[in-house]
Amino acid sequence: MAVSLHWFISLIFAISFTANASDSLVEKRIHDERTTSDQPFVLTPHNVNYILATYNDSPNIEPFREEAELRGYEPSLDNFEIKFQVSVKFPIMYNVFGDNGHLFMAYTNQSYWQINNTDASSPFRETNHEPEVFMMFNNDWKIAGLTNSLLGVGFVHQSNGSYSERSRSWNRIYGIAVLDKGSFALRGKIWWRIPEDEKEFEDAPQGDDNPDIDDYMGNFELTAAYALDEQRFTMILRNNLDKPNYGAMELTWSYPIKDNLRLYTQYFYGYGESMIDYNTQTQRIGIGFALNDIF
Repeated sequence: MAVSLHWFISLIFAISFTANASDSLVEKRIHDERTTSDQPFVLTPHNVNYILATYNDSPNIEPFREEAELRGYEPSLDNFEIKFQVSVKFPIMYNVFGDNGHLFMAYTNQSYWQINNTDASSPFRETNHEPEVFMMFNNDWKIAGLTNSLLGVGFVHQSNGSYSERSRSWNRIYGIAVLDKGSFALRGKIWWRIPEDEKEFEDAPQGDDNPDIDDYMGNFELTAAYALDEQRFTMILRNNLDKPNYGAMELTWSYPIKDNLRLYTQYFYGYGESMIDYNTQTQRIGIGFALNDIF
């Protein structure tokens, strides 16, 4: 992943120099959100909302093995899954500090459904919950030809709502910066994990379920988005530079079909696609539909 980071940064600079300076992706997103934020029957998208038919070449069976064997059957997972994400936010208050500072609450749900695994009653293998509260500030700094249009800070909790040996969770404080130039946008995000107490014994319900999660999920994330006519391309790179062999990369492409509905493809490679797989390398490809295009 260390090589990928250098390549990613070089790509960012190459795209930023060729990006169309008009029709800012970020300005359009902010305008659309403010226009609909006070409408009572409108939910504002936060992250991308999508549903995908996906293929994972090596599903992680280990978290389910012990319970299955205790019940007397051999655990099995299908390579094929339905993966979907629902992500919305709600503006609590605009202009907290005079003419700036916008406070939001948000919730993201990401689920993995073993729809064809009828032997196991087609279960939801994993569901991740991610509530957060954050404040964004409008900005106009110029950096390397890009406009630093947004700065923000927030708190986020992420967990899979499971129990015992399958429980995963962490809490973070993060900072975020969005830079853009017309058809190109870049979001940088860094975070600090709030420490948890160690478990008194291995199966204790209290204490840290995943003390090494920083090694795999990293401590920063870079997201690049590029518009080519109606097409949208994104690349996400997540890493911890102290553990450069871990981390993750996600690539997406989308194209409008009708109104807000977009054809959406996604490729993921690395660690931490979901909480249950935070320390397992995953390679997944999927195709489906999305309702919004970037970030």
